[in-house]
Amino acid sequence: MPAQTPTTELDARYSSALNARPGASEVTATAWAEALRRLGAAEIFWVSTVRPGGRLHVTPCIAAWHDGALYFSTGRGEQKAKNLAHDAHCALTTGTNSLTGGFDLVVEGTAEAVADRALLEEVITAFETKYGPHITSPEGTFHGIGDEFRSGDAVVFAVAPDTAYGFGRDNGVYSHTRWTF
Repeated sequence: MPAQTPTTELDARYSSALNARPGASEVTATAWAEALRRLGAAEIFWVSTVRPGGRLHVTPCIAAWHDGALYFSTGRGEQKAKNLAHDAHCALTTGTNSLTGGFDLVVEGTAEAVADRALLEEVITAFETKYGPHITSPEGTFHGIGDEFRSGDAVVFAVAPDTAYGFGRDNGVYSHTRWTF
């Protein structure tokens, strides 16, 4: 399942490279390594799934990057799990809400439930490392999530990217990078 090194491309149609403004001519594609750094630092993601009738379902979640895939979880009876059982295509997004600064990421792929116990333990470690006391402390918001993963009360999904997008904003200079796997 691990994603390969992607092809990286600046999409000038949606970047400041076509607009005459200070700094625009220097706009370049964002390296995948920088996208991985940002995925690792992001705390909240939005997962988008499709309901059986075709309507979208979007909800916040926590997620951790591990060994070429982005992992998130949901309860077996929750809408996300029902949607993914019907159509495994999904997108996870993260970023900022500023017009002039920040970087947004979109990871598109197919969600696969994690069944391998050894991989599940690696994913639990990735979540604990990333979110620390939020998961490991008895007072943490998500304390006990590792046990829910182990018991199967929560389904853990892996999304290896098919395509990912990065949208940068730096004082009015915009970049749009596409990574294809």
